[in-house]
Amino acid sequence: MGIVIETFIWEPSSSVFIFIFFSSFLLLSLFPFYLSKHAPTTKSSSLSDHPFSSSSPRFQLYFLLLYSLASVLDGLWLVYGEFELVYYGISKEDTVTFMLIGFGAALFVGSLLGLVSDLIGRKKTCLVFFILHLIVGIWKMVAPSPSFWVANLCLSLATSIFSFSFETWAVVEHDKVDSKPGHRQDILNETFWLMTFFESASLIGSQVIGNWMVGGNLEKGIGSPSIAATLLAILGIACMSRHYDGTTKIMTFKDYRMSFSVYILGDRRIWLLACAQACLHFSIAVFWILWAPTLVADGREAFLGLIYPCLLGARMLGSTVFPWLINASLRTEDCLTCAFVVQALLLSIIAYDYEEIGVLVTQFSLYHACIGLILPLLARLRTMYVPNELRGGMISLSLASANAAILFILMQRGYYRTIENSTMIAFAAVGLFMAAGCMYVLKREAFKGDMKEEPISTFKD
Repeated sequence: MGIVIETFIWEPSSSVFIFIFFSSFLLLSLFPFYLSKHAPTTKSSSLSDHPFSSSSPRFQLYFLLLYSLASVLDGLWLVYGEFELVYYGISKEDTVTFMLIGFGAALFVGSLLGLVSDLIGRKKTCLVFFILHLIVGIWKMVAPSPSFWVANLCLSLATSIFSFSFETWAVVEHDKVDSKPGHRQDILNETFWLMTFFESASLIGSQVIGNWMVGGNLEKGIGSPSIAATLLAILGIACMSRHYDGTTKIMTFKDYRMSFSVYILGDRRIWLLACAQACLHFSIAVFWILWAPTLVADGREAFLGLIYPCLLGARMLGSTVFPWLINASLRTEDCLTCAFVVQALLLSIIAYDYEEIGVLVTQFSLYHACIGLILPLLARLRTMYVPNELRGGMISLSLASANAAILFILMQRGYYRTIENSTMIAFAAVGLFMAAGCMYVLKREAFKGDMKEEPISTFKD
Protein backbone atom coordinates (compact mmCIF):
# COMPACT_ATOMS: atom_id res chain seq x y z
CA MET A 1 0.00 0.00 0.00
CA GLY A 2 1.47 3.32 -1.09
CA ILE A 3 1.74 6.34 1.16
CA VAL A 4 0.54 9.66 -0.24
CA ILE A 5 2.31 12.71 1.18
CA GLU A 6 0.36 15.90 0.70
CA THR A 7 2.47 18.95 0.02
CA PHE A 8 1.45 22.37 1.26
CA ILE A 9 2.39 25.42 -0.83
CA TRP A 10 2.22 28.60 1.21
CA GLU A 11 0.67 31.70 -0.29
CA PRO A 12 -0.38 35.03 1.23
CA SER A 13 -4.05 35.53 2.00
CA SER A 14 -6.06 37.88 -0.18
CA SER A 15 -6.83 39.89 2.96
CA VAL A 16 -3.15 40.97 3.04
CA PHE A 17 -3.45 42.72 -0.32
CA ILE A 18 -6.78 44.28 0.71
CA PHE A 19 -5.20 45.59 3.92
CA ILE A 20 -2.24 47.13 2.06
CA PHE A 21 -4.52 48.75 -0.53
CA PHE A 22 -6.98 50.27 1.94
CA SER A 23 -4.22 51.37 4.33
CA SER A 24 -2.47 53.26 1.54
CA PHE A 25 -5.80 54.70 0.39
CA LEU A 26 -6.69 55.90 3.89
CA LEU A 27 -3.28 57.49 4.49
CA LEU A 28 -3.52 59.39 1.22
CA SER A 29 -7.16 60.38 1.72
CA LEU A 30 -6.85 61.57 5.32
CA PHE A 31 -3.60 63.48 4.82
CA PRO A 32 -5.24 66.71 3.47
CA PHE A 33 -7.52 66.82 6.55
CA TYR A 34 -4.55 66.30 8.86
CA LEU A 35 -2.60 69.01 7.06
CA SER A 36 -5.43 71.54 7.27
CA LYS A 37 -5.64 71.14 11.05
CA HIS A 38 -2.01 70.65 12.06
CA ALA A 39 0.04 72.54 9.48
CA PRO A 40 1.48 75.78 10.79
CA THR A 41 -0.14 78.94 9.47
CA THR A 42 3.11 80.81 9.01
CA LYS A 43 4.62 78.25 6.68
CA SER A 44 2.18 76.14 4.81
CA SER A 45 3.39 72.83 3.48
CA SER A 46 0.48 72.19 1.18
CA LEU A 47 1.24 72.41 -2.49
CA SER A 48 -2.18 73.82 -3.23
CA ASP A 49 -1.50 76.86 -1.01
CA HIS A 50 1.20 78.18 -3.31
CA PRO A 51 0.79 79.85 -6.72
CA PHE A 52 3.14 77.51 -8.55
CA SER A 53 4.19 78.16 -12.06
CA SER A 54 1.93 76.14 -14.33
CA SER A 55 4.98 74.39 -15.78
CA SER A 56 5.88 72.83 -12.43
CA PRO A 57 2.88 70.47 -12.08
CA ARG A 58 3.09 69.65 -15.78
CA PHE A 59 6.73 68.65 -15.48
CA GLN A 60 6.01 66.62 -12.35
CA LEU A 61 3.33 64.62 -14.20
CA TYR A 62 5.56 64.20 -17.26
CA PHE A 63 8.48 63.12 -15.08
CA LEU A 64 6.46 60.62 -13.02
CA LEU A 65 5.09 59.01 -16.18
CA LEU A 66 8.59 58.61 -17.61
CA TYR A 67 9.88 57.36 -14.27
CA SER A 68 7.09 54.79 -14.09
CA LEU A 69 7.94 53.65 -17.62
CA ALA A 70 11.60 53.27 -16.63
CA SER A 71 10.58 51.33 -13.51
CA VAL A 72 8.48 48.92 -15.60
CA LEU A 73 11.49 48.30 -17.86
CA ASP A 74 13.79 47.73 -14.90
CA GLY A 75 11.31 45.42 -13.20
CA LEU A 76 10.50 43.47 -16.36
CA TRP A 77 14.07 42.23 -16.68
CA LEU A 78 14.27 41.64 -12.93
CA VAL A 79 11.30 39.25 -13.03
CA TYR A 80 11.84 37.80 -16.49
CA GLY A 81 15.63 37.46 -16.16
CA GLU A 82 15.49 34.78 -13.47
CA PHE A 83 12.88 32.82 -15.42
CA GLU A 84 15.00 33.07 -18.57
CA LEU A 85 18.07 31.66 -16.82
CA VAL A 86 16.06 28.66 -15.65
CA TYR A 87 14.52 28.18 -19.09
CA TYR A 88 17.91 28.02 -20.82
CA GLY A 89 19.33 25.67 -18.17
CA ILE A 90 21.92 28.04 -16.74
CA SER A 91 23.68 26.47 -13.74
CA LYS A 92 23.97 28.12 -10.34
CA GLU A 93 27.71 28.65 -10.86
CA ASP A 94 27.09 30.47 -14.14
CA THR A 95 24.33 32.51 -12.50
CA VAL A 96 26.78 33.65 -9.83
CA THR A 97 29.24 34.55 -12.60
CA PHE A 98 26.63 36.70 -14.33
CA MET A 99 25.86 38.43 -11.05
CA LEU A 100 29.56 39.13 -10.51
CA ILE A 101 29.79 40.62 -14.00
CA GLY A 102 26.81 42.84 -13.28
CA PHE A 103 28.04 44.14 -9.93
CA GLY A 104 31.56 44.49 -11.33
CA ALA A 105 30.24 46.70 -14.13
CA ALA A 106 28.26 48.71 -11.58
CA LEU A 107 31.42 49.15 -9.49
CA PHE A 108 34.02 50.00 -12.13
CA VAL A 109 31.84 51.78 -14.70
CA GLY A 110 28.58 52.67 -12.99
CA SER A 111 30.39 54.54 -10.21
CA LEU A 112 31.65 57.05 -12.78
CA LEU A 113 28.38 57.51 -14.63
CA GLY A 114 27.07 59.94 -12.02
CA LEU A 115 30.05 62.21 -12.63
CA VAL A 116 29.49 61.98 -16.38
CA SER A 117 25.80 62.75 -15.88
CA ASP A 118 26.60 65.96 -14.01
CA LEU A 119 28.92 67.03 -16.81
CA ILE A 120 26.90 66.19 -19.93
CA GLY A 121 23.38 66.67 -18.56
CA ARG A 122 20.99 64.53 -16.54
CA LYS A 123 18.36 64.18 -19.22
CA LYS A 124 20.91 62.85 -21.70
CA THR A 125 21.85 60.18 -19.15
CA CYS A 126 18.18 59.24 -18.71
CA LEU A 127 18.01 58.87 -22.48
CA VAL A 128 21.00 56.49 -22.33
CA PHE A 129 19.01 54.38 -19.84
CA PHE A 130 16.29 53.74 -22.41
CA ILE A 131 18.86 53.15 -25.17
CA LEU A 132 20.57 50.44 -23.12
CA HIS A 133 17.23 48.69 -22.58
CA LEU A 134 16.52 48.96 -26.31
CA ILE A 135 19.86 47.31 -27.10
CA VAL A 136 19.13 44.43 -24.71
CA GLY A 137 15.62 43.94 -26.08
CA ILE A 138 16.81 43.80 -29.70
CA TRP A 139 19.75 41.56 -28.74
CA LYS A 140 17.48 39.01 -27.08
CA MET A 141 15.06 39.01 -30.02
CA VAL A 142 17.76 38.60 -32.67
CA ALA A 143 20.05 36.07 -30.94
CA PRO A 144 18.51 32.57 -30.80
CA SER A 145 20.52 31.74 -27.67
CA PRO A 146 21.46 35.17 -26.27
CA SER A 147 24.76 35.84 -24.57
CA PHE A 148 23.68 36.58 -21.03
CA TRP A 149 26.84 38.37 -19.99
CA VAL A 150 26.31 41.06 -22.65
CA ALA A 151 22.72 41.62 -21.58
CA ASN A 152 23.69 41.55 -17.91
CA LEU A 153 26.41 44.14 -18.50
CA CYS A 154 24.02 46.55 -20.23
CA LEU A 155 21.27 46.04 -17.66
CA SER A 156 23.66 46.62 -14.76
CA LEU A 157 24.77 49.92 -16.27
CA ALA A 158 21.13 50.84 -16.86
CA THR A 159 20.28 50.07 -13.22
CA SER A 160 23.21 52.23 -12.09
CA ILE A 161 21.88 55.10 -14.20
CA PHE A 162 18.38 54.56 -12.83
CA SER A 163 19.65 54.92 -9.24
CA PHE A 164 20.67 58.57 -9.68
CA SER A 165 19.80 60.11 -13.06
CA PHE A 166 16.03 60.51 -12.76
CA GLU A 167 16.24 62.00 -9.26
CA THR A 168 18.94 64.48 -10.21
CA TRP A 169 17.06 65.45 -13.37
CA ALA A 170 13.87 66.10 -11.38
CA VAL A 171 15.68 68.24 -8.79
CA VAL A 172 17.50 70.36 -11.37
CA GLU A 173 14.37 70.80 -13.49
CA HIS A 174 12.25 71.87 -10.50
CA ASP A 175 14.86 74.52 -9.73
CA LYS A 176 14.34 75.92 -13.23
CA VAL A 177 10.55 76.12 -13.15
CA ASP A 178 10.11 77.24 -9.52
CA SER A 179 12.32 79.97 -8.14
CA LYS A 180 10.84 80.26 -4.62
CA PRO A 181 12.88 78.06 -2.21
CA GLY A 182 9.99 77.13 0.10
CA HIS A 183 7.74 76.21 -2.80
CA ARG A 184 10.53 74.23 -4.43
CA GLN A 185 11.18 72.18 -1.31
CA ASP A 186 7.48 71.36 -0.94
CA ILE A 187 7.08 70.04 -4.46
CA LEU A 188 10.38 68.14 -4.25
CA ASN A 189 9.20 66.40 -1.08
CA GLU A 190 6.04 65.40 -2.90
CA THR A 191 8.01 64.20 -5.92
CA PHE A 192 10.35 62.06 -3.81
CA TRP A 193 7.67 59.96 -2.14
CA LEU A 194 5.65 59.73 -5.35
CA MET A 195 8.75 58.34 -7.07
CA THR A 196 8.93 55.52 -4.53
CA PHE A 197 5.18 54.93 -4.70
CA PHE A 198 5.05 54.84 -8.52
CA GLU A 199 8.22 52.74 -8.76
CA SER A 200 6.76 50.05 -6.50
CA ALA A 201 3.46 50.07 -8.40
CA SER A 202 5.33 49.86 -11.71
CA LEU A 203 7.39 46.89 -10.51
CA ILE A 204 4.16 45.07 -9.73
CA GLY A 205 2.90 46.03 -13.18
CA SER A 206 6.06 44.66 -14.79
CA GLN A 207 5.38 41.29 -13.15
CA VAL A 208 1.85 41.31 -14.57
CA ILE A 209 3.17 42.18 -18.05
CA GLY A 210 5.83 39.47 -17.89
CA ASN A 211 3.37 36.76 -16.81
CA TRP A 212 0.88 37.81 -19.46
CA MET A 213 3.47 37.91 -22.26
CA VAL A 214 4.97 34.51 -21.41
CA GLY A 215 1.59 32.83 -20.89
CA GLY A 216 1.26 29.08 -20.72
CA ASN A 217 3.25 28.26 -23.87
CA LEU A 218 6.90 28.62 -22.92
CA GLU A 219 8.24 27.85 -26.40
CA LYS A 220 6.25 30.66 -28.03
CA GLY A 221 6.17 33.05 -25.09
CA ILE A 222 9.81 33.04 -24.00
CA GLY A 223 10.69 35.94 -26.32
CA SER A 224 7.56 38.03 -25.75
CA PRO A 225 8.88 40.08 -22.80
CA SER A 226 11.81 41.12 -25.01
CA ILE A 227 9.32 42.52 -27.51
CA ALA A 228 7.48 44.38 -24.74
CA ALA A 229 10.75 45.79 -23.38
CA THR A 230 11.81 46.94 -26.85
CA LEU A 231 8.52 48.73 -27.45
CA LEU A 232 8.61 50.37 -24.01
CA ALA A 233 12.20 51.51 -24.57
CA ILE A 234 11.27 53.03 -27.94
CA LEU A 235 8.34 54.81 -26.29
CA GLY A 236 10.64 56.22 -23.60
CA ILE A 237 13.17 57.42 -26.17
CA ALA A 238 10.42 59.06 -28.22
CA CYS A 239 8.95 60.86 -25.19
CA MET A 240 12.32 62.15 -24.02
CA SER A 241 13.45 63.20 -27.49
CA ARG A 242 10.21 65.05 -28.13
CA HIS A 243 10.60 67.23 -25.05
CA TYR A 244 14.37 67.44 -25.15
CA ASP A 245 15.93 70.68 -23.90
CA GLY A 246 19.59 71.03 -24.69
CA THR A 247 20.17 74.33 -22.86
CA THR A 248 21.14 72.81 -19.53
CA LYS A 249 23.77 74.81 -17.68
CA ILE A 250 26.72 72.61 -16.82
CA MET A 251 30.26 73.06 -15.51
CA THR A 252 33.58 72.37 -17.13
CA PHE A 253 35.52 69.37 -15.88
CA LYS A 254 38.03 71.60 -14.08
CA ASP A 255 35.32 73.51 -12.22
CA TYR A 256 33.47 70.30 -11.45
CA ARG A 257 36.58 68.66 -9.99
CA MET A 258 37.28 71.65 -7.76
CA SER A 259 33.65 71.90 -6.60
CA PHE A 260 33.46 68.15 -5.94
CA SER A 261 36.61 68.28 -3.81
CA VAL A 262 35.28 71.17 -1.73
CA TYR A 263 31.57 70.42 -1.39
CA ILE A 264 31.58 66.59 -1.42
CA LEU A 265 34.95 65.19 -0.40
CA GLY A 266 35.63 68.00 2.05
CA ASP A 267 32.31 67.84 3.89
CA ARG A 268 32.00 65.35 6.73
CA ARG A 269 28.20 65.44 6.55
CA ILE A 270 28.29 64.21 2.95
CA TRP A 271 30.48 61.29 4.00
CA LEU A 272 27.95 60.31 6.68
CA LEU A 273 25.07 60.54 4.23
CA ALA A 274 27.00 58.55 1.61
CA CYS A 275 27.78 55.83 4.15
CA ALA A 276 24.10 55.48 5.05
CA GLN A 277 23.16 55.27 1.36
CA ALA A 278 25.78 52.59 0.73
CA CYS A 279 24.63 50.50 3.72
CA LEU A 280 21.01 50.64 2.54
CA HIS A 281 21.98 49.70 -1.03
CA PHE A 282 24.02 46.77 0.28
CA SER A 283 21.18 45.45 2.44
CA ILE A 284 18.65 45.73 -0.41
CA ALA A 285 20.95 43.83 -2.77
CA VAL A 286 21.55 41.09 -0.19
CA PHE A 287 17.82 40.82 0.44
CA TRP A 288 16.89 40.31 -3.23
CA ILE A 289 19.65 37.73 -3.63
CA LEU A 290 18.56 35.67 -0.62
CA TRP A 291 14.85 36.27 -0.08
CA ALA A 292 13.70 33.30 -2.18
CA PRO A 293 16.28 30.78 -0.81
CA THR A 294 15.39 31.88 2.72
CA LEU A 295 11.67 31.29 2.20
CA VAL A 296 12.03 27.86 0.60
CA ALA A 297 14.80 26.59 2.88
CA ASP A 298 14.53 22.98 4.15
CA GLY A 299 12.29 21.96 1.26
CA ARG A 300 9.45 24.36 2.05
CA GLU A 301 7.30 25.55 -0.85
CA ALA A 302 5.73 28.95 -1.44
CA PHE A 303 4.15 30.93 -4.26
CA LEU A 304 6.92 33.48 -4.73
CA GLY A 305 4.95 35.18 -7.49
CA LEU A 306 2.30 36.18 -4.93
CA ILE A 307 4.76 37.15 -2.20
CA TYR A 308 6.68 39.51 -4.53
CA PRO A 309 3.78 41.98 -5.03
CA CYS A 310 3.03 41.76 -1.32
CA LEU A 311 6.51 43.07 -0.52
CA LEU A 312 6.25 45.86 -3.07
CA GLY A 313 2.81 46.76 -1.75
CA ALA A 314 4.34 47.15 1.70
CA ARG A 315 6.91 49.48 0.18
CA MET A 316 4.11 51.55 -1.35
CA LEU A 317 2.45 51.72 2.06
CA GLY A 318 5.69 52.88 3.66
CA SER A 319 6.08 55.69 1.13
CA THR A 320 2.63 57.05 1.99
CA VAL A 321 3.81 57.62 5.58
CA PHE A 322 6.46 60.10 4.38
CA PRO A 323 4.17 63.15 3.89
CA TRP A 324 2.75 62.63 7.38
CA LEU A 325 6.17 62.57 9.03
CA ILE A 326 7.61 65.42 7.00
CA ASN A 327 4.81 67.76 8.14
CA ALA A 328 5.14 66.71 11.78
CA SER A 329 7.64 68.20 14.22
CA LEU A 330 10.20 65.46 13.59
CA ARG A 331 13.70 65.78 12.22
CA THR A 332 14.54 63.84 9.09
CA GLU A 333 17.60 62.32 10.75
CA ASP A 334 15.53 61.03 13.69
CA CYS A 335 13.05 59.32 11.36
CA LEU A 336 15.88 57.70 9.43
CA THR A 337 17.62 56.53 12.59
CA CYS A 338 14.48 54.77 13.81
CA ALA A 339 13.78 53.23 10.39
CA PHE A 340 17.33 51.91 10.02
CA VAL A 341 17.25 50.39 13.52
CA VAL A 342 13.94 48.64 12.78
CA GLN A 343 15.35 47.24 9.53
CA ALA A 344 18.52 46.06 11.25
CA LEU A 345 16.56 44.29 13.99
CA LEU A 346 14.36 42.56 11.42
CA LEU A 347 17.36 41.27 9.46
CA SER A 348 19.06 40.17 12.68
CA ILE A 349 16.06 38.05 13.58
CA ILE A 350 15.93 36.58 10.08
CA ALA A 351 19.65 35.76 10.17
CA TYR A 352 19.72 33.91 13.48
CA ASP A 353 16.21 32.58 14.13
CA TYR A 354 14.40 29.91 12.11
CA GLU A 355 10.90 31.14 11.29
CA GLU A 356 7.85 29.84 9.49
CA ILE A 357 7.08 31.27 6.06
CA GLY A 358 4.22 33.44 7.32
CA VAL A 359 6.43 35.07 9.95
CA LEU A 360 9.23 35.58 7.41
CA VAL A 361 6.88 37.26 4.94
CA THR A 362 5.66 39.57 7.71
CA GLN A 363 9.24 40.53 8.54
CA PHE A 364 10.06 40.98 4.86
CA SER A 365 7.03 43.24 4.44
CA LEU A 366 8.01 45.39 7.42
CA TYR A 367 11.52 45.65 6.01
CA HIS A 368 10.14 46.92 2.70
CA ALA A 369 7.75 49.30 4.40
CA CYS A 370 10.84 50.86 6.00
CA ILE A 371 12.48 51.09 2.57
CA GLY A 372 9.44 52.94 1.24
CA LEU A 373 9.91 55.51 4.01
CA ILE A 374 13.72 55.69 3.91
CA LEU A 375 14.16 56.35 0.18
CA PRO A 376 12.29 59.71 0.08
CA LEU A 377 13.82 60.72 3.42
CA LEU A 378 17.33 60.17 2.04
CA ALA A 379 16.41 62.10 -1.10
CA ARG A 380 15.26 64.96 1.14
CA LEU A 381 18.58 64.93 2.98
CA ARG A 382 20.45 65.00 -0.32
CA THR A 383 18.50 68.13 -1.23
CA MET A 384 19.54 69.69 2.08
CA TYR A 385 23.25 68.88 1.93
CA VAL A 386 24.33 68.08 -1.65
CA PRO A 387 24.69 70.77 -4.34
CA ASN A 388 22.38 70.00 -7.25
CA GLU A 389 25.21 70.21 -9.79
CA LEU A 390 27.14 67.46 -7.92
CA ARG A 391 24.22 65.26 -6.92
CA GLY A 392 24.67 62.50 -9.53
CA GLY A 393 28.36 62.07 -8.80
CA MET A 394 27.76 61.92 -5.07
CA ILE A 395 25.07 59.23 -5.38
CA SER A 396 26.99 57.02 -7.81
CA LEU A 397 30.25 57.19 -5.86
CA SER A 398 28.46 56.45 -2.58
CA LEU A 399 27.21 53.18 -4.07
CA ALA A 400 30.72 52.08 -5.14
CA SER A 401 31.60 50.75 -1.68
CA ALA A 402 28.30 48.85 -1.52
CA ASN A 403 28.93 47.22 -4.91
CA ALA A 404 32.45 46.28 -3.82
CA ALA A 405 31.09 44.65 -0.66
CA ILE A 406 28.49 42.74 -2.68
CA LEU A 407 31.18 41.49 -5.05
CA PHE A 408 33.24 40.28 -2.09
CA ILE A 409 30.47 38.34 -0.36
CA LEU A 410 29.25 36.86 -3.66
CA MET A 411 32.71 35.48 -4.33
CA GLN A 412 32.99 34.14 -0.79
CA ARG A 413 29.57 32.53 -0.92
CA GLY A 414 29.29 31.53 -4.58
CA TYR A 415 32.82 30.32 -5.30
CA TYR A 416 34.71 29.63 -2.09
CA ARG A 417 31.73 28.63 0.12
CA THR A 418 33.36 30.25 3.14
CA ILE A 419 30.22 32.00 4.42
CA GLU A 420 26.56 31.04 4.73
CA ASN A 421 23.41 32.85 3.73
CA SER A 422 22.75 33.78 7.34
CA THR A 423 26.16 35.45 7.51
CA MET A 424 25.37 37.59 4.49
CA ILE A 425 22.11 38.70 6.08
CA ALA A 426 23.96 39.43 9.33
CA PHE A 427 26.42 41.65 7.41
CA ALA A 428 23.45 43.55 5.97
CA ALA A 429 22.03 44.02 9.48
CA VAL A 430 25.36 45.36 10.75
CA GLY A 431 25.43 47.79 7.83
CA LEU A 432 21.98 49.10 8.73
CA PHE A 433 23.06 49.64 12.34
CA MET A 434 26.00 51.62 10.93
CA ALA A 435 23.58 53.66 8.82
CA ALA A 436 21.56 54.47 11.95
CA GLY A 437 24.76 55.60 13.66
CA CYS A 438 25.61 57.82 10.69
CA MET A 439 22.20 59.51 10.92
CA TYR A 440 22.68 60.11 14.65
CA VAL A 441 26.08 61.73 14.07
CA LEU A 442 24.69 63.69 11.11
CA LYS A 443 22.02 65.19 13.34
CA ARG A 444 24.69 66.43 15.75
CA GLU A 445 26.69 67.86 12.85
CA ALA A 446 23.58 69.64 11.57
CA PHE A 447 23.10 71.33 14.94
CA LYS A 448 26.69 72.54 14.84
CA GLY A 449 26.49 73.81 11.29
CA ASP A 450 23.07 75.53 11.55
CA MET A 451 21.98 73.76 8.35
CA LYS A 452 19.25 75.24 6.21
CA GLU A 453 16.84 72.79 4.60
CA GLU A 454 17.20 74.24 1.09
CA PRO A 455 19.17 73.06 -1.95
CA ILE A 456 22.49 74.75 -2.49
CA SER A 457 24.27 75.56 -5.72
CA THR A 458 27.89 75.78 -6.73
CA PHE A 459 27.12 78.29 -9.48
CA LYS A 460 27.81 81.92 -8.68
CA ASP A 461 25.97 84.32 -10.93
